[in-house]
Amino acid sequence: MILVERSAHVAAPVEVVWDVVQRAEQLPAWLAGVRAAEVLSGEGFGRRQLVQAGRGSAHEAEVIAYQEPTLIGWRERAKGAGARAEARTEIYVQLTADEEDGGTVVRLIVVRWPAGPVKAALLRLGLRRVGADLEDSLARLTDLAAVG
Repeated sequence: MILVERSAHVAAPVEVVWDVVQRAEQLPAWLAGVRAAEVLSGEGFGRRQLVQAGRGSAHEAEVIAYQEPTLIGWRERAKGAGARAEARTEIYVQLTADEEDGGTVVRLIVVRWPAGPVKAALLRLGLRRVGADLEDSLARLTDLAAVG
């Protein structure tokens, strides 16, 4: 298991940030590496969605954590030819109200279980990029929430 996490302060109330992060169709606007996303079925906990990465891969995702308006998390599994069932990624977005200024502290967490030791070694080599993607995502989310 490989875990990467980043956090940032967003100058918008929790409800405004929640409105952005809980909608699948908003993922490409703020989550780095996502080209498209659509809901396949359901709402809230158990919702199924299709997430297309910028590199052309597609992942089916299921919402596995949902506590409005503070937590959403989903599990992605690769789809298509050559996809390994044991490889998976979980992404969590935790929101905490900042009582001092009315803003929100956003914590992004990515947990990956690579398909085998070779993939794990390659993923460890790319940890800086994953961290940079999370920082980019937080900056984009900050801009989106400010527009509100």
